[in-house]
Order: sequence, then C-alpha cells, then structure tokens
Amino acid sequence: QVQLVESGGGLVQAGGSLRLSCAASGRTFRNYAMGWFRQAPGKEREFVAAISWSWPNTYYADSVKGRFTISRDNAKNTVYLQMNSLRPEDTAVYYCAAQEFGSDYRRRLSYDYWGQGTQVTVSS
Repeated sequence: QVQLVESGGGLVQAGGSLRLSCAASGRTFRNYAMGWFRQAPGKEREFVAAISWSWPNTYYADSVKGRFTISRDNAKNTVYLQMNSLRPEDTAVYYCAAQEFGSDYRRRLSYDYWGQGTQVTVSS
C-alpha cells in the first residue's frame, strides 16, 4: 500500500508559478513511476506529467510542455510539479498518482494509488 499526500496548491494570477509536492509513504518509492493528473469542473481527469521509476525520463501533455517540470527526490520520497507561466485554463484539482514498475504513463487506469488532490486556481 502506498499513501500519497499532495500539497502546494493555491490561488495565483495568470503568468505566476506554483510548485506542487507529493509525499509518498508505505513502499519503496524508487520502484514507482509517478504521475500528475488534473481534473477541472465538468471535465474528465487528464494526464499532465509523469516521471519514470528507472532512469528518470519525463513525459508531458502537450498543453503544459515547456511550462511545467516534473522531478523526483527518491531520498525524500517526494515528487514535484513546478508550474510556470500559469494560465486560467490550468485551473483544476491536481492529483498525484503512482504505479509500481509501470511504463504506461499517460493512461489514468495504469496507476494503482492516488492522492486526495490539491486545488490550483489561476485568475485572469
């Protein structure tokens, strides 16, 4: 069992930045591919970014590429999402997710564990 707790959400103006954190506990963190998803009101949960469990390759949705950066610190059992140049359309609840030894990073159903989510609101 893996427990995931997100933090760092909040209200920011368009063009601003936020850094989300996701602290993991319960199992060997380095064995888990980690992903960030988001869900806006009335929309399906969508892939944002992921980082592999092995050599840390990263993957991004086209909508955030060049603005968001995912990283992980295995010593701290934490994954981060640095979000720059935020836009009102980035407003959503952001969820952290984990899959053990996974490789299907963009597919929501590939993830076994989810955090409770953190709200990000970008004002225009």
